[in-house]
Parts: sequence; C-alpha cells; structure tokens
Amino acid sequence: MKSLPLPQTPKEMLFAKRQESTRKDVERAFGVLQARFAVLRYPALTWDENMLQKIMTTCIILHNMIVEDERHLYASYADPSQYNNETEEGETLVQTSEHAVEDTNEVQEYILNRTHLEDGSVHRSLREDLMEHIWLKYGQIPMEE
Repeated sequence: MKSLPLPQTPKEMLFAKRQESTRKDVERAFGVLQARFAVLRYPALTWDENMLQKIMTTCIILHNMIVEDERHLYASYADPSQYNNETEEGETLVQTSEHAVEDTNEVQEYILNRTHLEDGSVHRSLREDLMEHIWLKYGQIPMEE
C-alpha cells in the first residue's frame, strides 16, 4: 500500500509515518529473503495463495535456521549477490512455474481476485479502516521525530 502523498490531518500524518516505517522494514526483510532464495525473486501472480504462504513460511524458517547455524560467522558475512541465479557464461536463468493454472474455474477465480484487489473503492475503504485503527491504537502517543 502506498503512503498518503500529502498527509494533512494529525490522523493522516500518523498513518503515513507508521505505514512508511513498516513498509521499509518489510521491504528490507523481503530483500534479505530474495537474496537467499531464488524462488522469491520471480512473479507468482498465478500461484495459489496457500502455496505462496507455505513457500514464504518455509523460506523464513530456513533463513532463521541458517542464521542460527552461521551465527559464529557474522564477522565475515557473505555478500548477498552470491545467491544470484547466473550461469558461468553470465546468462540469467529463467525460472518457470510448475504450478501453471489449467482449470478454467481457477482462472476465473484468479481474475475475480485480481479485479477485487485493484478496485479503488475497496482500497480506499481498507486504507481508511487501517488509518482509523492506527489512530485509535497510537493516536494518543506523541510522534517521534
């Protein structure tokens, strides 16, 4: 979700500050996972939501296990670019999905879900609800500079 471009009210300013901070944290964490696991670097729009959840959970668990196992090596932590998916000739490998959507009902459900996700009124309604929740939870706490 994009932040508010020009927050005017205290509620909008609080929402923008919290949302931008959270987005930065999520992007940083996802970048670490993408550097380690090639499966996360490619679009997965046609994959089943449950499959995506299992893949993400698995990658997070594996990452945590690797970090725990390599804790003693932090002084010389490897460059994340070593996990890129290039051949010796420098050609980038293309990953193809084994979970191609074949069933017409699944395609229709996918299209409906995408349409719902891209619906502006639904997006605005969800953003307003989230803004209200953040205001109720953190609105009385002074904002840090």
